Amino acid sequence: MPDDAAPQSAAAHQRRPRYRGKNPRRFEERYKEHNPARYAETIAKVLSAGRTPAGTHRPIMVAEILDVLAPRRGEVAVDCTLGHGGHAEELLRCLQPGGHLIGLDADPVELRKTEERLRGLGFGAESFRTERTNFAGLPRVLAAAGFPAADTILADLGASSMQLDEPGRGFSFKHEGPLDMRMNPERGQPAGALIAKIDARQLHTLLSANAEEPIAAPLAEAIAGKYFATTIGLAAAIRAALPRAKEEERELSVRRVFQALRIAVNDEFSALETFLRLLPDCLNHGGRAAILTFHSGEDRRVKKAFAAGLRDGLYARIADAVIRPTAEERRANPRSTAAKLRWALRS
Repeated sequence: MPDDAAPQSAAAHQRRPRYRGKNPRRFEERYKEHNPARYAETIAKVLSAGRTPAGTHRPIMVAEILDVLAPRRGEVAVDCTLGHGGHAEELLRCLQPGGHLIGLDADPVELRKTEERLRGLGFGAESFRTERTNFAGLPRVLAAAGFPAADTILADLGASSMQLDEPGRGFSFKHEGPLDMRMNPERGQPAGALIAKIDARQLHTLLSANAEEPIAAPLAEAIAGKYFATTIGLAAAIRAALPRAKEEERELSVRRVFQALRIAVNDEFSALETFLRLLPDCLNHGGRAAILTFHSGEDRRVKKAFAAGLRDGLYARIADAVIRPTAEERRANPRSTAAKLRWALRS
């Protein structure tokens, strides 16, 4: 190089990756949806079309939850399934000044992101803290935080949109990804390993108990003991096992099998039953609890636990009937369609 040549820049300019087509289908290529602050107009269009932008989560039944929980300034609240923090954000605004919210989540990936987001909105350590655990650990968390009990407790059950939309987590068959489904990727066995080890009889029981799959027997025979590396591979095997079924029926079975495996991999029913048993002792006198469920197995457990608590004098009142999203919300956010809300008031 000549002595008088101009030195090159220490860091070459990094161009944005070029993606295939104008509207890429892969989650990893939707760069605009990974940067909602910069591409607010695009995100708004996605929302107005009744879709959830990839990698985000739209909190469900926010107004109804705030109505039944009635959070007040200075109170202590717990969001047992923090997720993207949509419900927590609204609760925090109602609790200030002087209130405190504890956010629980077993997912280390999303917990970090959500804590950063809520800190960025101005909620400091004096009003908001997080704990990486599922809701079965609630009593320990409250004791560690110095609170004997809470005034409001919320649990929004099931997988979050961020988990469903990220192919690498293996929750959804819309895009190819490893057959994992663990809420906490650092614990337990992935769904692929579970299927490879289980026999047809055990899988039949699992599909019936966790998803009420009406044709569990032939499905269990077709996939039990086999190894599926990807979500797409398992979905294809389920469809192939039902050659005479209508397309809509096959797709429902695929969804139910994925639901049943996710529940099993994360031991969701055991955690929920533990939480429901401990819940009354975690509420102050007059405290309010609200639980959002998304399938009959969850709702049935919540309904029975609340009814037993009312009968035993632990609750002063419980929801007379399940609360569902409005027609407007179901149209705007189809993922809310299956949601059911129940509440209880501590005696």
